[in-house]
Amino acid sequence: MDNEESDKYRAPALDKGLDILELLASVDGGLTQAEISKRLNRSPNEFYRMLDRLVRRGYVTRIDGDLYSLTLKLFGLAQLHAPVRRLASFATPLMRELAQRSKQANQLAVFDRGSAVVIAQQEAPDYWGISIRVGSHISLFDTGSGHVLLAFRSPEEREMMISEHVRSRDEINLTPEFYARLDQIRERGYEMMASAQTAGVYNLSAPILEPDGRSIAALTCPYISLVNPSAPDITETISLLLKTASQLSALAGADVAQG
Repeated sequence: MDNEESDKYRAPALDKGLDILELLASVDGGLTQAEISKRLNRSPNEFYRMLDRLVRRGYVTRIDGDLYSLTLKLFGLAQLHAPVRRLASFATPLMRELAQRSKQANQLAVFDRGSAVVIAQQEAPDYWGISIRVGSHISLFDTGSGHVLLAFRSPEEREMMISEHVRSRDEINLTPEFYARLDQIRERGYEMMASAQTAGVYNLSAPILEPDGRSIAALTCPYISLVNPSAPDITETISLLLKTASQLSALAGADVAQG
């Protein structure tokens, strides 16, 4: 199709929105409305309503008052596409084996538009266990899954994920100790924390990593002490969890390579 023919099907508003997204994806730190219009060689007034809609729909965020920056919403949409469905499908037998060997439930979560979202889960094989239903949205800041998803990302990606979670940084108080904890998780390779939601439960969370070391998912076991002499203790359960996460990372890496 030549240029004259393709111009018949142009959608100027859509083109304008895509131009903005592509431009913001190519820069660090964001741009003002004036800078966007200058780089795209258009009048600033042409972009006011488009930027407002992109902000309201969550694809763009405002930082430091007048800077516009791309959020991770497009990334989140892609996360829930075929690769994540494949991840959930080939995770199922490994998660089932983990549940059988640890005598504990476990779940797999990914980042999506400001939250950790459970995409797969396995019940404990015996009477007792803590499980979260598939589709649940859980916090990034007070859960093992959220901590792991943040810990195994670059500082820039962390900030974008956090900006997806809250409308304003004033809503949360992330202390230097919180960031130090994320660094500690990254060095240790997993998170172990008392559940902020359920007494007596420890969240044990390990990352599913891409070949470049970025987290694509978090595998979490809500560990409860069992009065069962054959049940693994928490140290053994961590070992089983890390082994399963490593196997899933290898499968995910092979899937990326094939794709």
